[in-house]
Amino acid sequence: MSTNALISVVYHSGYGHTAVVANKVQEGLASVEGVEARLFSVDDVDWDVLNASDAIVFGAPTYMGGPSAGFKAFADATAKPWFGDAWKDKLAAGFTNSGSNAGDKQVTLQYLATLAAQQGMLWIPLAVKSANGLNRNGYYLGLGTQSDNDSPEVTPGDADKTDAFNFGVRIAQATKRWKAGA
Repeated sequence: MSTNALISVVYHSGYGHTAVVANKVQEGLASVEGVEARLFSVDDVDWDVLNASDAIVFGAPTYMGGPSAGFKAFADATAKPWFGDAWKDKLAAGFTNSGSNAGDKQVTLQYLATLAAQQGMLWIPLAVKSANGLNRNGYYLGLGTQSDNDSPEVTPGDADKTDAFNFGVRIAQATKRWKAGA
């Protein structure tokens, strides 16, 4: 049995922007010693790995004031782990991306936190004060990033990518403490 903390990121990305954020979160997770970070698109989920994870990070773009249909289909499919309490007492966190600074991202973050609560998971918030370019959109429940109307090679910008990396580090550190029983 591995002593490393296993953390999975599962996300949907319609145009590639949320995938950029997911990759940065995973990089932050993987930068912490003693953490194995896995990354899954909702189209390529390994349910066995999710069930074995110590923490799961959910990511979805915000479309029309809520999570994308692609992510919602994944969430609906979590009824099987829910029925068996497979994710009970695991840690969870979430992020979203949209084309505007606000864009009703809070609704998507609330949806992700509610999904975690339905599963009996414990939620890790962003916990970064909005200052010096960090958490520039002012979300605290989870990470809220913004992409201009450009390709994912260009946007989201560096500040949001830094926030995503740092959020991954925070999740990894919290998961290690949780796993150690501290």
